Amino acid sequence: MTISDEAPVFYNPLDPGYVADPFPHLAEMRESAPVQQTLAGPWALFRYADVFRLLRDPALSVDDANADLSGSQRAVMLEELFGDDAPGADSSILNTDPPDHTRLRRLVSKVFTPRAIEALRPMIQQMVDDALDRMADDGVTDVVDRLAFPLPFDVISEMMGMPGADRDQIRDWSEALVKTLDPILTEDEIRAAHAANIAMDAHIDRVIEWKRSNQGDDLMTRLIEAEENGDRLSAVELRDQTSVLFVAGHETTVNLVGTGIYELLRHPDQMRLWIDDPGISPNAIEEILRFVSPVQFSRRIATSDIEYGGCVIAKGSFVLAGLASANRDPEHWGATAPDLDLTRDGAGSHLSFGSGIHYCLGASLAKLEGGIAIGSFISRFPDAKVVGEPEWNGRINLRGLQKLMVDVRGAG
Repeated sequence: MTISDEAPVFYNPLDPGYVADPFPHLAEMRESAPVQQTLAGPWALFRYADVFRLLRDPALSVDDANADLSGSQRAVMLEELFGDDAPGADSSILNTDPPDHTRLRRLVSKVFTPRAIEALRPMIQQMVDDALDRMADDGVTDVVDRLAFPLPFDVISEMMGMPGADRDQIRDWSEALVKTLDPILTEDEIRAAHAANIAMDAHIDRVIEWKRSNQGDDLMTRLIEAEENGDRLSAVELRDQTSVLFVAGHETTVNLVGTGIYELLRHPDQMRLWIDDPGISPNAIEEILRFVSPVQFSRRIATSDIEYGGCVIAKGSFVLAGLASANRDPEHWGATAPDLDLTRDGAGSHLSFGSGIHYCLGASLAKLEGGIAIGSFISRFPDAKVVGEPEWNGRINLRGLQKLMVDVRGAG
């Protein structure tokens, strides 16, 4: 069903209160207009079955070169603001199709093996323990500032073997860049993202140049050396893959840890389940990923006319896959879809990391970090209490908390 007299509803992420709790609105979309062309232009899918089908369709594209941008508000704005200097798509695995995507993923995956990720566990646990010690000293502390943000930043910096960097500066660039993943942008946000992109690229180029002369047993060295049948990452490809690790990968883990802790504090019965039985940690983190959906939407581009729910989506159209909506769809999850249940059977079938050939390469790392950070926090501070109202980051797609003050005094 599309927007019509029979279903006069439309997706509107600008509704008051949407960012703090988008799920009632997403439920309305699933029920009343599960396939629709949004007012912003792209089509959107909200049911699990449709989203899963879209993500698994190898004929679809993620390369903007295949999009029909005529009438696109964003394309017009970019042209007006930057003219011939308008930014184009990068060469990361997020924005390339096969065969380039296959080649890039094969090279990058060489340094993301299960053994390599699991070997990070002691380092991550030590970083978390140190952060929790500082939080205990604080008494009343900000979970995002003290734990959720610095942990993935420090982990990826350590993994990459990068020299000491200005964390706050990179955080500012990252926040500006991920805003471009939202379906609606202002001119100021586009300008800020453009400037952040230039600054981030220059910073990473300098780091890569430094690393070529200071190689070690780290991820960036292995990316530089990654080769198959004489094929290596180009300088631009190396920079773009590094940027993805720092920006997209980092921001999603921040949201997973911060929002995950918040939801457990709001569901003390579930928190107690995890504390009493740490063995449920793997399933618990899958359920939290389903419940909070750190990435709310993914996108594809139709390379031919396609049909969903009786609607024909034209070739060249952007299609938004509603991951967060799919993750709460009762048709897939049953009547308990709106509930947080850390023992849920099949929790791992969530779509928070996408599906198909573009399934998130860093999923195992995010689960490891999230499981250690959240599990250690609730074990150390089982009586922690939220202080005041949490502050949300205001993003539609990479939804998460900007600040979460908690009182851990006497809690561990």
